[in-house]
Amino acid sequence: MPGKAGMMLTFQRFCVYPQNTHTIRLPLAASYSSSLPMASEAIKGAKVLMVGAGGIGCELLKTLALSGFRDIHIIDMDTIEVSNLNRQFLFRQSHVGQSKAKVARDAVLKFRPHINIQPYHANVKDPEFNVDFFKQFNVVLNGLDNLDARRHVNRLCLAADVPLVESGTTGFLGQVTVHVKGKTECYECQPKPAPKTYPVCTITSTPSKVWVCLIAFFVHCIVWAKDLLFAKLFGDKNQDNDLNVRSSDAASSSENVEDVFVRRNDEDIEQYGKKIFDHVFGYNIELALSNEETWKNRNRPKPIYSKDILSDELAQPNGNVDKKCAFDDEFSVSAMKSLGMKNPQDIWSLKENSRIFLEALRLFFTHRGKDVGNLTFDKDDQLAVEFVTAAANIRAASFGIPPYSLFEAKGIAGNIVHAVATTNAVIAGLIVIETIKVLQNDIKSYRMTYCLEHPSRKMLLMPVEPFEPNKSCYVCSETPLSLEINTKRAKLKDFVEKIVKAKLGMNLPLIMNSSNLLYEAGDVEDDMVAIYSANLEKVLAELPSPVTGGTMLTVEDMQQEFVCNVNIKHREEFDEEKEPDSMVLSGWTQHVSAPENKDKPAANNGASTSGASVPAVESDEISIVSPTKKRKLTNVPNAPGNEARNHQDELQVIDDEDDLVMLEGNMEGFKKRKLS
Repeated sequence: MPGKAGMMLTFQRFCVYPQNTHTIRLPLAASYSSSLPMASEAIKGAKVLMVGAGGIGCELLKTLALSGFRDIHIIDMDTIEVSNLNRQFLFRQSHVGQSKAKVARDAVLKFRPHINIQPYHANVKDPEFNVDFFKQFNVVLNGLDNLDARRHVNRLCLAADVPLVESGTTGFLGQVTVHVKGKTECYECQPKPAPKTYPVCTITSTPSKVWVCLIAFFVHCIVWAKDLLFAKLFGDKNQDNDLNVRSSDAASSSENVEDVFVRRNDEDIEQYGKKIFDHVFGYNIELALSNEETWKNRNRPKPIYSKDILSDELAQPNGNVDKKCAFDDEFSVSAMKSLGMKNPQDIWSLKENSRIFLEALRLFFTHRGKDVGNLTFDKDDQLAVEFVTAAANIRAASFGIPPYSLFEAKGIAGNIVHAVATTNAVIAGLIVIETIKVLQNDIKSYRMTYCLEHPSRKMLLMPVEPFEPNKSCYVCSETPLSLEINTKRAKLKDFVEKIVKAKLGMNLPLIMNSSNLLYEAGDVEDDMVAIYSANLEKVLAELPSPVTGGTMLTVEDMQQEFVCNVNIKHREEFDEEKEPDSMVLSGWTQHVSAPENKDKPAANNGASTSGASVPAVESDEISIVSPTKKRKLTNVPNAPGNEARNHQDELQVIDDEDDLVMLEGNMEGFKKRKLS
């Protein structure tokens, strides 16, 4: 990957692809400052901001320091956890609980003591990191793990007119992209995937209601166990969900129907555990089965009761449990340890899942009773993971879905894609390569590079030219958005929480209807706080300045120096499953025909295209290659024409079974599109 004339990479890293025995060569700049004399001055004089000091950040800080960078600033709000130590090599066991940014700085200064590294143990969204703060840097390098922060940094870079080098990894996959205002697309020019949410009624009723494959069935069971059952048992018991359902007959027989989830004073923990088990896996399933219409075209679930699974153990509460099992502290409490089960990769039988469920519930109340009522699920909480895994597996058994191991269930519940340290190293090297090009203003050499899981023409790195700015991007091109919403039912707070904050990524929004200010967050005068609070509770059409169909709202975030307009379209009804927010936001992608093949219908990046032979990318995902533009691939041997459209097979090999490649964790994700 040459930059300017004479710029050659001198380091070759070799990586063995795990499913093959052959070796694949990856050109990578791991330590090359001495061989790049033309870039030396640009590197030495650069002031660089790194956002994120985790998996990519540790590798990146090391590589920047070894490459000659002398002024580096790091922002990271996280502290070091034990689970970080397998890949974030600047940290050690003794550092657990300390600031990532500060420990990373100290570790690098041990072998590069004469450079300036300024750490900030803070959130990049804090007010101190404003546009003026960003203006002092020559380039910003992202190593973040969430969409919200990435969007925030993108907008600050646009407002400050500072180049951004974005990155992410997931397992063997990774990418590095360059975003320069007015010259390349911004980070939000292509839509990104949002976390999947499910209507509570759908989760409660049946996994088969919305899913089409077994792993998706199990994900549904995990969501039910984590977000409903765990939250109801160990979180706020006053929360409203459908787990405590009772038949209409029971409800009518008494005004004060017993709350199953409340433990009576005279009820021992074993009795309470059996009661919960029988209610959620037995009674609730039977109640669901009473609606015959639901099961006309789907398999009927089987109610599961504790007496049927543990009949030989119920004489001795919860089986052969070692109640004298010692735990070092409350966070080492483990149902597996208590029951003598050791391997987290074992797939438990229904009986074992039932025993884990009851034992985990018992341990929460006997060893962590002071936390019950205030707990939220944490993937690093062993007992919580055990409980959720067992509960999900029992529910899965009821619906005929195969069980998963604790190891697999933890990955699903915590949205974990297990990291590969080598991928982080490769991506960090690529970030530095692009950073040098940015500092030299070498626009023609900018590359968006994708690290592939399967070799393409004996290469695992796929470099492509960046897109031009998307003229329909609501962030960098200020194109109005369109929002379908029922203005007679939806409140202003629904618009603020579900659209302005959740989808538009604004932190301190200001909302105006023409010249009338409807809402403002942040440092607001006391006499206005009550007015804005009252407005939040009002239906849109009943606001002091009514919002109805045809209204154009202006939404602004002063911290991000970002403004966008939202055109309101009134709509009466919404599909509860497909549109759970009862709002549809659109208008952030362009709709153009592919010039290379005029016989094919136009494809777009958001709206539905009837009859299109090129699959449309959903509005919440980003495409690797657009069918509407050519992207040149650099340094790919035997590439006729050297164009992306000549490498359809190589790009598609990323995932042979599905066009969607979910890249969660350190990377938002992307979706392949077949080339025309």
